Formats: sequence, structure tokens, C-alpha cells
Amino acid sequence: MIENYNLFLLVCGIAFLLGALFPIIFKRTPISLPMLQVSFGLLMGYWWTTLSFLDPMNNGLIIEKLTEIVVLVSLVGAGIKIDTKLSWQLWRPTVRLLLITMPIGIFAMAVLGYYAFGLSLGAAILLGAVLAPTDPVLASSIQVGPPNTGREDTPRFTLTSEAGLNDGLAFPFVYLAIKIAEAFSQGNSFTLEILWSWFTHDVLWKIGAGLVVGIVVGKIMAKLVFSKYSQNTTISQGYVVIALTLVAYGLAEFVHSYGFIAVFIAAFAFRRSEHEHSYHHKLHDFAEQSEGLLMSLVLVTFGMFLGQGLQSGVELTWRVYIVSFTFLLLIRPIGGFIALSGLNMAHTEKYAISALGIRGIGTLYYLSYALNQGFFGDEDALKLWVVCSIVILASIFIHGLSATRLLKMTPNKSH
Repeated sequence: MIENYNLFLLVCGIAFLLGALFPIIFKRTPISLPMLQVSFGLLMGYWWTTLSFLDPMNNGLIIEKLTEIVVLVSLVGAGIKIDTKLSWQLWRPTVRLLLITMPIGIFAMAVLGYYAFGLSLGAAILLGAVLAPTDPVLASSIQVGPPNTGREDTPRFTLTSEAGLNDGLAFPFVYLAIKIAEAFSQGNSFTLEILWSWFTHDVLWKIGAGLVVGIVVGKIMAKLVFSKYSQNTTISQGYVVIALTLVAYGLAEFVHSYGFIAVFIAAFAFRRSEHEHSYHHKLHDFAEQSEGLLMSLVLVTFGMFLGQGLQSGVELTWRVYIVSFTFLLLIRPIGGFIALSGLNMAHTEKYAISALGIRGIGTLYYLSYALNQGFFGDEDALKLWVVCSIVILASIFIHGLSATRLLKMTPNKSH
């Protein structure tokens, strides 16, 4: 890779240029920026045969850390731009998606992974866990608009809040998969004692502590930024966004809780403090641009990895395609409809929310994180990378082509 460093920088530069010119050139087309950048990377990976193979099996740590940064910045951006106040009536669709739709997706994909691909029990649960969350990065185009702009209808708000919270809430199931794989790799059985430890620590403690850390960090940061002593001083939005992200994440991880939950909650708590202040708009702009740059880098690299896989003749069986499209076109939409049934929402709103469960960079993070623990076999790991890559690629194109049309069908009413 290092011998092609300069050429790789050129490829990234072209990808960033595509991002800059995209609103002008492709304004009237159904093409999305992620579609364009992944396609560009895929072509580069397929035809650029001198490039060292971007093997995820041997570069898992790099993938984990890079995607982790992108997701964190995206979570801050999502939390900052939510105008909707904390109300049970308004947040009820989000809660239902988290507590009903996500478990349905995890269970369904675990079953498919176990029987269709012959994955071990731990790997099958991991497949469901990494594919269940709606991605906060690639879903940014269907989320609410910048702070205080009024673009906060029910579908956009629900998808934004779901993407902000379900990344952290998928982690308990990732840990469950890791614990099962660890037990089996050591020749032990998965006991009720291990299950109880998982529930009390990985579910109750880590989620609860993550929420508390997020609230505390968000409120304290808001007090500092909006205090009377800083009213006449311009505080750099870059420093605030990065500090909010790293302090919340670092503190949450230090107390062994979920950093993703803490970061989103911290950003939301920060926003609810002086929520009409114009400073939130500046923070959003910085976070959005940072997210866009990092997303471009990851998507082009992901496309190159796919192109190299195709060029090297990686086998893609019919089961991979059937399972991938079944998940995107049936399991997620049906799970969404089940969760939203009975709510006072238009049918088109329920359909848009259910159908637009975009999968993306968060999946890459969870998968690389779990596999880096060293408890999953190479055969399972390869199958997981292949299936998840195809699901992400299909999601980028299916949702990229349909998102705008689906959202236009919904009633344009703000909270």
C-alpha cells in the first residue's frame, strides 16, 4: 500500500472533488453521493491491479479505528441538529424501532446466517447484530435538516434519532456474539452464568452508564460554552465539536459503558441547552463537513476493496444475493411496519421509515471490532465480510435511488 501512497492520495483527491461538485453536476439526477464514490472506488480497485490488496482479514484494526471516527462524528452531527423536544409522544416511533424492529432484524439475520451460510452460532448472531442498526453516516441525506430550519417531519426525525441511538444499542448483541464465540473457542459451553453477566453488565450497566455520561457531558459543555463569561468571545466550533465527541466517548469507555450512546446523548443534551441559539448551526456545519470528508475516504476505500475482491475472483453465491435483498426489502420493512403499527401516522410515513433502514459504515465498524477480538474462525470471518459488504453495497444503491422519492410521498409537516 505504501508504495502506491501518492496515487492513493490522487484517488482520494478526485473523490473529494466529486463531493464538492456533486450538488452542481448531479442535482437533477437520482444518483446519491455515496453511490458515486463507491462506484468510483470499485472501478479503481478493479482496474488498478498494482495496488496492494486491501484485505480486511489482515487490516481489521485500521478498518475499526477509521470507521469508528466517522461514526462518532456522524453521531455528534445527528444529535446537534435535532430540534424535536424530548417528548414520549414524539419519540415513541423511535423507541418502537429500537425495541421491536432491531431485535427482529437481529433474530432474522442470525437464523439466515446459521442455516443459509452455515455460520457458527456466535458468528450468526454477530451477522444479525452488525446489520441491524440504521447507519448514521449514510443515512445523513434522509435525516433532519440543520438546527432551527424547520425540516423536522416525522420520517426524518424518526430515522435520525433511530440512527443516533441504535448504533449503541446494537453493541450488547455484538458482545453476546463475542462471548458465545469465546466460550466455544475455549471448548466451553455458553452457560446461564455467562448470559446473566452479559445482561447485567453489557446491557444494563453499559447502556445506563452511557446515557448518564452523555447527559452530564452535554450539560457541562453547554454551561461552559453558553456561560455569561463566554458571551462576548468567539469559541471555535471545531474545538467544541471535537471536545464534545472525545470527552463523551473517552469518559464513557473509561467507565466501561457504550461510547456511541454517550456521544449522541451528549450532543442532544448540548443542543437542548439554549436550543434556539445560532451557535448550534455553526457546530452542525463543522460536523457535517468533517463527516462528509471522512465518509468520502471510507466509501472510496470500501469501493476499492470490493473492486479488488471482484478482480481476484471472490466467490459470490446466489445465497448471498438472496439473503441480502431479503433483509433490505423484506425483513427491515416488515419489522418497521410491525413496530409502527397502531401509531397515528400516515401509511406513507410508516412505509418510508420502514423502508429506509440504510446499512453502511457502522456495520463495517462493528464487524471489524468483533473479529479483532480473535474468537471467530477465518471461515466465518470471510463469510461475514462477504455478506456484509454485499448488503452495504446493495443498500447504498437501493436506498440512494429511492430515498428522495419515498420522502416526497410523506406529508410535509414539522413537529
